Amino acid sequence: MMFTSIHQLREAGVLGMNRRNAEYIMRYNPRQAFPLVDDKVLTKRLFESHGVPTPPLYFVIEHHGDIGGLLMALGDRREFVVKPARGAAGSGIVIIADRTSEGFVKASGDVITLEDLAYHVAGILSGIYSLEGLEDRAIVEALIHPDPVFAAVSYRGIPDIRIVVYRKVPVMAMVRLPTRASDGKANLHRGALGAGIDIGTGTTLTAVHRSDVVTHHPDTGNAVSGIQVPYWKQILLMAAQAPEMTGLDYLGVDVIIDRDRGPVLLELNARPGLAVQLANRGGLWARLQQIDRAPPDIFTAPETRVTWAIERFAAQMGGRTG
Repeated sequence: MMFTSIHQLREAGVLGMNRRNAEYIMRYNPRQAFPLVDDKVLTKRLFESHGVPTPPLYFVIEHHGDIGGLLMALGDRREFVVKPARGAAGSGIVIIADRTSEGFVKASGDVITLEDLAYHVAGILSGIYSLEGLEDRAIVEALIHPDPVFAAVSYRGIPDIRIVVYRKVPVMAMVRLPTRASDGKANLHRGALGAGIDIGTGTTLTAVHRSDVVTHHPDTGNAVSGIQVPYWKQILLMAAQAPEMTGLDYLGVDVIIDRDRGPVLLELNARPGLAVQLANRGGLWARLQQIDRAPPDIFTAPETRVTWAIERFAAQMGGRTG
């Protein structure tokens, strides 16, 4: 399904940015709860306090004076991730996959020196990647080794799964697949691929790449549809429980499947993007309205909400749902 007119957009139940902001983010996400998901340090501590699996935090760099001790702080670690605590859209994230005598090897295969890494951390602290452009903190956390299920449709990097959740019900999902253009990052703004996932079965559908609907990964050439996501119901349960930790009722939940630990909660987003609709070739608004019309008894427990979503949002012909 490609949308070519306003009428078709409405008929397909597509959610636009203005409606998303006014009717869902502003209405269902209390402003005082935003720091819990906007600051990755606070988010990670929140996960840990609830016993939710998440990539271990190695350390936090808070001041420019601490950068000189970066090498000592890293110790003999050969792999890790550096990211701004208050970054957005994948900005400022550096994934280090190995270490050589020449420097640190990024997920893309490029090598950066310690001086380059220190300079990057200084930029993070100065706030050039933060949501408001204010001074920030840099966090260094463990690198996840992804389950090989998406290896054929990823260019290095680490795929992640984004699930949009509304009123504690999983609504729509996609897996974000790194490409050469995205520098190994699973971020659509940087050129990653977003493949829709059938909520009902956990099977991948077609994908969106830079606003175009595609069927194959641009670098590996492999088909993105028909891949069965492991731990699917467990992932949906993690997503359904996330609002209970934050007090936010419209959010994006990002999950990585670790090859040893299974699903790991990575981040939460109080302003999830809308490209998931293209990836699924269907509209979010139609599904949100179905949740508003759902019987009250489905909201009693995470398992009930997930079961209802699986039954209601299973993909039908053309990727649309009834």
